[in-house]
Amino acid sequence: MTTEHPRLQPPPAPEPQPESRPEEPEPTGTPGTTPETVSDAAPDPLPDAAPDPQGKVAVPKDRRVLRAVLRWTAVLTVFASLGAGTAYGIARMERTELPGLATASDGRWVYPDIVEPPLPSGSPSPFDSSNRGSAHYADLRALLLPAPEGSTQDKALHGADGWLAAKDFLTVFEAKEDRTTLGQLLTDNGLRHIAARGWTTPDGTRTGVYLLQFDTGAVAESLYTALTTFTGPVHAARGATETEFDEGYPIAAEVPNVKRHAYDEVKPYGAEQLRQAYLHAGDVIALVLQSRKGAAAAVPFQQTVTLQSQLLS
Repeated sequence: MTTEHPRLQPPPAPEPQPESRPEEPEPTGTPGTTPETVSDAAPDPLPDAAPDPQGKVAVPKDRRVLRAVLRWTAVLTVFASLGAGTAYGIARMERTELPGLATASDGRWVYPDIVEPPLPSGSPSPFDSSNRGSAHYADLRALLLPAPEGSTQDKALHGADGWLAAKDFLTVFEAKEDRTTLGQLLTDNGLRHIAARGWTTPDGTRTGVYLLQFDTGAVAESLYTALTTFTGPVHAARGATETEFDEGYPIAAEVPNVKRHAYDEVKPYGAEQLRQAYLHAGDVIALVLQSRKGAAAAVPFQQTVTLQSQLLS
């Protein structure tokens, strides 16, 4: 006996729906992945344009707005990058390289390259622990500060073979009795050598640097305390009978192993202003004199004293 299956009937036709834009499909990934692991090649987030009944492609309004926003964002990004690059370039440049922002010179002189002279083979530096006498074994003449660029050297201070006679050094002091007393002190303390250098810069500033060497650092220190005090030098230099301690000399300019007393002339200066400094470094006493008609600038004086101190340290 045969059983007849009922004939399948076709499904009823769907009712007509109002026309609408097709929805975008949900983004899907490959099987076994989560949305976070979907490939970077994501579909275009902008909806596709649908043709209108006349066959023309209608670009959605939201899409036009988004494109305009993206264009302006790109423009602003370019300007921001240019601005950041310009700011970085300005930050990296020296102030003197920028038009309108150049820094005026503070008055420092330009010196040639300054190199410490070599020591004789096997000789210690003056402040080495093995150097009990704190002696400078380098040639004293090589320890003199070189003259700055553009200056005219005072050949009278060269002396014979670079050594200045004691009588010529004593002429820097004003009073005859001071020259006599100081000359005897140099003899009694066993003065070995005097090396000197002088120059005049184009602005009329005259400088004299004198290095006096003794047998030991102890002898030089004893004489240093006899020549200088906190209030002023014991023997007045020519051109400045009254002096005072230079309160404007920066503490930061101190050099290790070098003692310094710097003085300024008391106003009124007269024809010239004289600045002077006494230094003590091991077995050497240095005297730096700097004068100029009207007024002597502080910066080149401090620069000269500091560089000479470094050569002796």
